Amino acid sequence: MNGPQDVGGRHGFGPVTLEEEDARFHAEWEKRVLGITLASAALGYWNIDASRHARESLAPAIYYNASYYEIWLRALENLLERAGEITRDELAEGHARSPGRRADRCLTAAFVPEVLARGGPTERPGSDPIFAVGDRVRTRNHQPAGHTRLPSYARGHTGVIEALHGVHVYPDSNAHFAGESPCPLYSVRFEARELFGEDADPTLSVSIDAWEPYLERA
Repeated sequence: MNGPQDVGGRHGFGPVTLEEEDARFHAEWEKRVLGITLASAALGYWNIDASRHARESLAPAIYYNASYYEIWLRALENLLERAGEITRDELAEGHARSPGRRADRCLTAAFVPEVLARGGPTERPGSDPIFAVGDRVRTRNHQPAGHTRLPSYARGHTGVIEALHGVHVYPDSNAHFAGESPCPLYSVRFEARELFGEDADPTLSVSIDAWEPYLERA
């Protein structure tokens, strides 16, 4: 969707500030948000793509005024409310009025290292790719109301396939519980001027990962 998260190539958001790789948290409460998010995902109501979509569906006024983990927390509140695990009154009061509906699926501390180490593998068996390394492709200019991993600045542009990554869960389908719909995933390289016009640095290029439904032969 063309939500507040899709800001690549846009002006007015200031420079990208790089941080040290080990600066993962800026406050203790952020660690708690990560822990709650992991524990809540274990309840089985949603998948990783649905959780991403919940974050990008936040109102721009909320999204742009929130830090990274605040965005996670706001989206998690909405996901848990939709699942019937919490209510707005409980959030306002700061405590639960009734036990959770899936207490039997609780993620205990002992299993956290295993869950983190496993991650969220997305590779699946599926169809052979229709494109090969070196092929010129054009991204489709689609404007979906739902989730997509194709950034708006790369839509309708021509690039070159530079890598094949196998077959993976298609997030545009998975985010809406319409099935994993596995399909080939590619890396596509675009010249900066193709994406951003003649004023872009001619020595630069941008590579994105793109699922096959995003692409057509140029």
